[in-house]
Amino acid sequence: EVQLVESGGGLVQVGGSLRLSCAASGFTFDDYAIGWFRRAPGKEHEDISCISISDGSTYYTDSMKARFTISSDNAKNTVYLQMNSLKPEDTAVYYCARGPYNTSCPTPYGFWGQGTQVTVSS
Repeated sequence: EVQLVESGGGLVQVGGSLRLSCAASGFTFDDYAIGWFRRAPGKEHEDISCISISDGSTYYTDSMKARFTISSDNAKNTVYLQMNSLKPEDTAVYYCARGPYNTSCPTPYGFWGQGTQVTVSS
């Protein structure tokens, strides 16, 4: 069974940092691109970043480049999203997602996890 399980969300103050984790299972990790997107109440889906596991190449939405960093630990089948200098507008549910087989970033996502809530308080 394909699974993407997010963790690491929570409540953080403005200016703080969080590291989200996405544990993948049920498929060959190296064959896919894995990314993050977020959804906030009343707002559109917003892509954040993506990493092509096979070669480690990364992609960022322009507005996310300065404060967010994506990485992967292939031995653990896990992708991370380091988020720094958090702002109230970063409050959202953050989802880890998988692209189609053997594609590189950026890519449309066809499968995602349950999400993890991030709340930034001022």
